[in-house]
Amino acid sequence: MAAPQISNRVHELRSSRGLSAAELAKHVGVSRQTVYAIEAGSYVPNTVTALQMARVLQVGVEELFSLASPAEQSTERVHAVLLCDPVDETGDGQLVQLCRVGRSLVASAVPPVSAYLPDADGFIEKKSKRGVSVKCAGEVPDNGRRLLLAGCDPALSVLNALVRPSGIDIVTVPCSSKRGLDWLVQHRVHGAGSHLRDRHSGEYNVPFVKRLFPRGGMRVVTFALWEQGLVLPRGNPKSIRTVADLAAKGVTIVNRERGSGSRDLLDSGLAESRVSGSAVQGYERIARGHLAAAYAVASGAADCCIATQSAGRRFGLDFIPLAVERFDLSLAEGSLELPAMKALLDTLNRSVLRRKLETIAGYDATHTGELLI
Repeated sequence: MAAPQISNRVHELRSSRGLSAAELAKHVGVSRQTVYAIEAGSYVPNTVTALQMARVLQVGVEELFSLASPAEQSTERVHAVLLCDPVDETGDGQLVQLCRVGRSLVASAVPPVSAYLPDADGFIEKKSKRGVSVKCAGEVPDNGRRLLLAGCDPALSVLNALVRPSGIDIVTVPCSSKRGLDWLVQHRVHGAGSHLRDRHSGEYNVPFVKRLFPRGGMRVVTFALWEQGLVLPRGNPKSIRTVADLAAKGVTIVNRERGSGSRDLLDSGLAESRVSGSAVQGYERIARGHLAAAYAVASGAADCCIATQSAGRRFGLDFIPLAVERFDLSLAEGSLELPAMKALLDTLNRSVLRRKLETIAGYDATHTGELLI
């Protein structure tokens, strides 16, 4: 028999009293992370902690904590907006994660390739032009403690690993830089990561955000600086040194989708070398994401791709740098008061994140957390 689920009003009452999680934690004698975990329902406090919380919030324990009703604990069906690239095949049976974005419930498709069953909230039962019917394993997340973040950087997973102990969940949706910003315009995500270089100013990301959001309403925060370039098999057997070499006979590449920073970098390099994309074998073959592109090279399906150094290092591949780029996060101002967004911004300024980005991904994290606009 499954254990009964405990619901609570800690976040609601704490907010109404004007207390921060840190202040409540100090009064109760626990950590701020514990308060977040209790509010999210991922941690059930002992009797002493529950009594202390009730006393600080000036309510009875039974007003603060209660058993969830049988209806709340059962599975349910909800209608959601499906978030995926139009060319991706997503349909019945696809596992998804759910997240509230404003007034919309958004279903994000979980990447299918994994050694284990992925963390998911349910699966698509039926797909139509208006959205998808999702069969859920439990309650739909609706407490501001889950954030939907779109972007192509594989290191975004590090953020979720750091905030989850606090009861916060960051759902990342892999997509191109431009696709992520488009979803942000459509209010489908809370934030989007990008590494797009404006060819007129040479500046990354900010010019695009200002054009897409002329009335403001966005915050742009630096995630990291990375190197992007040619990812090659060990030993570089085809002797590829420059973008122009990709047009050589016998060389095959795998490209990235339109709207991605990698595709822009390749096209810029080809234009400077006066080489047409049609002259490059494999130009129309698409890999969705830095790791997917690097894997194509590692598996022998391609001789080269444009990707980050971290993606090439993941598979032990050679790398020739072409550009140092800045990957930023664009965040909707309307979401800044969400507990999950506060946790994200807090994590961006933690030294443990910088160490992980520098050590695991090989990024320059000197400016991580800096507010640009």
